Amino acid sequence: MSWFISPKQLLQRGVLGMNSRNIHYIARHNCRHLYPLVDDKLNTKQAAQKKGIAVPELLGVIESQWQLRQLKQLISQREKFVIKPTRGSGGKGILVITGRDFDYYVKSNGRKLELSDIRRHINNILSGLYSLGGKPDRVMIEALIDYDPAFTGYTYEGVPDIRIIIFKGFPVMAMLRCSTHSSDGRANLHQGAIGVGLDLLTGKSITAVQHNRPLKQHPDTGKAFSELQIPQWQAILELAASCYEMTNLGYLGCDIVLDRAIGPVILELNARPGLAIQLASDQGLLHPLSQIEALGDDATEFSPAERVAFMQQ
Repeated sequence: MSWFISPKQLLQRGVLGMNSRNIHYIARHNCRHLYPLVDDKLNTKQAAQKKGIAVPELLGVIESQWQLRQLKQLISQREKFVIKPTRGSGGKGILVITGRDFDYYVKSNGRKLELSDIRRHINNILSGLYSLGGKPDRVMIEALIDYDPAFTGYTYEGVPDIRIIIFKGFPVMAMLRCSTHSSDGRANLHQGAIGVGLDLLTGKSITAVQHNRPLKQHPDTGKAFSELQIPQWQAILELAASCYEMTNLGYLGCDIVLDRAIGPVILELNARPGLAIQLASDQGLLHPLSQIEALGDDATEFSPAERVAFMQQ
């Protein structure tokens, strides 16, 4: 799909614009008092755990500078871990450690950090450097996901995740986000990651884009995206659909990773999911959204599995 076409043509293709998304879907279906549940990753993790939904293992939380004295103890026995701002967005402030070299901590790109570098990064998070609105933040330290071997070659220096747009509990569109060398191991499209549109019925790839341009293979590994099919696809969709009951948010972005041992795991949720998924999928959101709106009150009678089955007809 090209964005260099007229507004009329975009509408005909069912492309959802930002103003329409904000007014007709986010403002109408997402009550603002529910936002803290998904705007804070620690709140999301705790809510998921209460519902019995799998999430990455939490190693520790740092809420103030005096707690930095515990940092060495928290990570001394861990070779791999992730440090996140609880209220960050767009992958900003996330530090991924993939190994150890004596007293050094090694990033996915091979760069080595000292404990003082990690402490400085955490200080920046606490000060609000990466948080929404620049407000003081908390720090989560999580175990690093050991992603399913089916993704080997489709990602580089990072863990791939699956973004699924959920409307009233129905999965309407999905893409795989694959990290690259240029995205510094982060699965964020704005930083150079690849978006791969996924067929809702099969979990197979539709098309792939990087920096809004189509591509057929991963630029760092040469792996062809035409061969991609997501394992445990039904379980992933049903997990995403169940986040509706967990959050009561009508319009939601659900990010899922597939762990080698655990299976599908909720990474985070987003009450304001972006629209680039339409470009990655080469189709617009308006048609499936309208299909669900046409159900009216009947939509509330569906279970998560029934909602997935309805969208796969």
